[in-house]
Amino acid sequence: MQSPERVVALLLSIHGASPRALGEDFCGTAAVSRAWVRIVPGGSAVAVDLDAGVLERAAGDARIELVHGDACNATDPARHRADVIFVGNFSIGEIGERPGLVRYLSRARERLDAHGIFVCDTYAGPSSLRVGAVERSHWIEGGARILYVWEQREFDPCTSRAVNAMHFRVERDGEIVQSIEDAFVYRWRLWSVPELRDAMAEAGFAATEVVPMQPSADAAEGFIPCVVGRTDPR
Repeated sequence: MQSPERVVALLLSIHGASPRALGEDFCGTAAVSRAWVRIVPGGSAVAVDLDAGVLERAAGDARIELVHGDACNATDPARHRADVIFVGNFSIGEIGERPGLVRYLSRARERLDAHGIFVCDTYAGPSSLRVGAVERSHWIEGGARILYVWEQREFDPCTSRAVNAMHFRVERDGEIVQSIEDAFVYRWRLWSVPELRDAMAEAGFAATEVVPMQPSADAAEGFIPCVVGRTDPR
């Protein structure tokens, strides 16, 4: 559910110069890291995730250093330097308490070189605070259609804790050939944009900003913003 090439283009645009080193925390299969080293001349990446199995998808590329461990503390700020650190797929919500969030952001800030940026995505807008589901349809090679459902199953407004699930159905010529309910289930803390910017400021970032992940006419209802922390003011 991610377009790594578009993410790389967005990160390069946000940075605004010629970054080379990417840190991808909570990386999963390191799809953004793999796209980064393909697209960025001389690019390198450090990809961090707790799941060794998914990290294997990125194995074998010398330009990507794989780190198996908790992204909150598995990196060495002196060795794993970066121009850009990216946390995608709403993974910042894996950090459940504000003190831990500030500690993680402080560590990320230490890793960044001059003019570096930290970027994470989240979901926001009125629809982010209520239960419900959104269905999207994607056509793939061979004429098959994938129906993808993003469900917010639970949301507690007192704690901002949410339970989300992703479901998939594959159709070909009108026939359902595969159906996967609860392909992924997430239990996390939904950080609001103001909360993230406030935590970034406390962690030592000189400036913060918000950049839409993708422009949307439905921004008032629900949208995906990138929250950016910069090591120096613009």
